[in-house]
Amino acid sequence: MGITGLHHAAYRCKDAKETVEFYTRFLDLDFNIAVAENKVPSTGEWSPHIHIFLQMADGSFVAFFELPEDKGGILDEGTPKWVQHLALKVPDMETLQRYRDRLEEGGVDVLGPTDHTICNSIYFFDPSGH
Repeated sequence: MGITGLHHAAYRCKDAKETVEFYTRFLDLDFNIAVAENKVPSTGEWSPHIHIFLQMADGSFVAFFELPEDKGGILDEGTPKWVQHLALKVPDMETLQRYRDRLEEGGVDVLGPTDHTICNSIYFFDPSGH
């Protein structure tokens, strides 16, 4: 097998700065880099954007694109919100509870923990609705 892991998963965000602040403040991800370009590197298409990378402890990233000139939606409106999500792994229930408490103390609504047999989850929305 040639795939060794996840480098990054990318999502769209409303505001890159606000997104970095949320994920570093509440979830301890490390801001790694922001790239601002006017053209898509692979196609040359005109599409001004900011591409931010937030690193997790295992070296993989969650990335976000702010697209100021694109009027499309952040989420797929035809898909239920509970389907469109990002699941991050923590080492134990104590850590999960600690993040839940931190989010709630910061004014973020949190649901859970929910026991799914294969994992326990908490649910909340980031500033862009993810």
